Amino acid sequence: MTVATQTNLHPLRRLWEYAGHHRPSVLWASFCSVMNKLFDLAPEALIGAAVDVIVRRQDSFIASFGIPDVRTQFVVLAIATGVIWALESLFEYLYRTAWRNLAQTLQHELRLNAYAHVQDLELAYFEDRSTGGLMAILNDDINQLERFLDDGANQIIQVIVTTVVIGAIYLGLAPSVGWMALVPMPFIVWASVWFQGFLAPRYATVREQVGLLNSQLANNLGGIATIKSFTAEKFEIERIRHESDEYRLRNAAAIKLSSAFVPLIRMIIVAGFIAMLFFGGLMALEGRLNVGAYSIMVYITQRLLWPLTMLGSTFDLYQRAMASTARVFSLLDTQPQITSGGQSLPLATVRGEVVFDQVTFDYGMRSADDELHSFERRAVIRGLSLHIPAGETAAIVGATGAGKSTVIKLLLRFYDVQGGCVLLDGHDIRNLKTEDLRRAIGFVSQDVFLFHGTVRENIAYGKRDATRDEVIDAAKVAEAHDFIMQLPNGYDTVVGERGQKLSGGQRQRVSIARAVLKDPPVLILDEATSAVDNETEAAIQRSLERIAVGRTTIVIAHRLSTVRNADRIFVLDSGQLREQGKHEALVAAGGIYAALWNVQTGFRARTVTGNGQPAPPPAAAKDGAAIRDNKPG
Repeated sequence: MTVATQTNLHPLRRLWEYAGHHRPSVLWASFCSVMNKLFDLAPEALIGAAVDVIVRRQDSFIASFGIPDVRTQFVVLAIATGVIWALESLFEYLYRTAWRNLAQTLQHELRLNAYAHVQDLELAYFEDRSTGGLMAILNDDINQLERFLDDGANQIIQVIVTTVVIGAIYLGLAPSVGWMALVPMPFIVWASVWFQGFLAPRYATVREQVGLLNSQLANNLGGIATIKSFTAEKFEIERIRHESDEYRLRNAAAIKLSSAFVPLIRMIIVAGFIAMLFFGGLMALEGRLNVGAYSIMVYITQRLLWPLTMLGSTFDLYQRAMASTARVFSLLDTQPQITSGGQSLPLATVRGEVVFDQVTFDYGMRSADDELHSFERRAVIRGLSLHIPAGETAAIVGATGAGKSTVIKLLLRFYDVQGGCVLLDGHDIRNLKTEDLRRAIGFVSQDVFLFHGTVRENIAYGKRDATRDEVIDAAKVAEAHDFIMQLPNGYDTVVGERGQKLSGGQRQRVSIARAVLKDPPVLILDEATSAVDNETEAAIQRSLERIAVGRTTIVIAHRLSTVRNADRIFVLDSGQLREQGKHEALVAAGGIYAALWNVQTGFRARTVTGNGQPAPPPAAAKDGAAIRDNKPG
């Protein structure tokens, strides 16, 4: 079945197909629910039989089995009652454990599959969506399905069994009266289906609002330092109040309708009950209906009333679960735009030669004032060609927005090029297995992300079977060992969420140690010293010089002092390669690089030419000494 066809299926049908390997468990749980309800309805028959014994004595229904003695008949009834209640309790235990274990297993598998699917989606998917919204699907929506399977599925099955069994009893004992109690049933079914269809869109909007509320909460908790620094607590409380109140109102609209279900069903059922009570009583008085049978019909009518009135809460659970299930499957239906190639690239064979051949790339920018969600194209990389030989250190520099970080994202295949190709050792990276490609590349980002755990666990993240000695050696190369040993528990110190217990420079060095331990043929350093002090920068620079030996190293940097010793430097401007060469040659050429260098060493370019190129700067003095006519940087 195609994805498009699956998308059009009802969520319950999708869930049934998804849980195909659990169908034996579903059937067993359903069987236990049916048996429990059959034994649950039996006491009413026992009451009727007891009344029949009292009224008819030796002519009772039980006497027809060869038990004329009235006392013995009651002994039989007592034994039957004990057996029936025991079996009812047994099957209640069995159906509860079966449904709840099924609910736990299914929600576990669905959450894992959804999370695994999310991890296969391209980076652009996450940049367009909020973390809180995804969390609402992966957690709260799947929990809604679990709540329904815990109890709602059993309730629906037992209502059906109750209706069928009681209907059969009515028609079997007194069809001339029983039909009166059954007349309301079609109206009850119609009302239930109508309510189901009417409530579905309302609960869908409730689930959407949950995602928005969770998104805002996650965003605020992540930015709590910013909120405090701008004293925006009251403003954010109002924003949360607005989203939470909208969630309350949407729930109230659904609750208003779902709450009307039970009173409506009760009034429909009471009409049949009154008819059966009145006309059945007259028939019993006239001797046309056995008193015991009449007693059974009176009692089981009440037993029919309450399960049907519970349909309101059951359908409430059902609609919430189906709305949530639809959102989960919508996520699972999202197809990755970047898929892994089929060509293997063993790590031991990777040399590290990187080539960009006439690469063109742009991001899709959604127009804010276009209700039809059309896209504007913003070219970021235009006809870019560059060659980085294996084992060399290359730097990519340029002003903010020049496309430096985009080059790295293309090499890691976070995005795919729209034109040209990116090659690793002569292989188009689109043809390589994504796992092999990224295993060959170590990435140290300017936005360091450390996981909640120990320092050792974070360093060993790229090589989780690393020994403690290997972790320590990597930390020493990254010049992180000394500060780690000063932490309260050394390598076993918990760094906190996102490494918040460490300073920026400490996080950066842990990140570098993580890349060192991975020992990749290609190492990418994206602004690795952008947010550290001079002393830390010097320490990081020393470690980078050591780890760059014997591997291809690509450095993205604003601080040109960190790349002046690179084998080659590529200068980007507006997504195009403007200059390349070694530091000395680029400074002497007096172009964009020279202007950036002069600014960072104490000079500013006076003018910019019409084509975006800086005018040749005045000759720089030794060691960047200031020239009196230029403004200090």
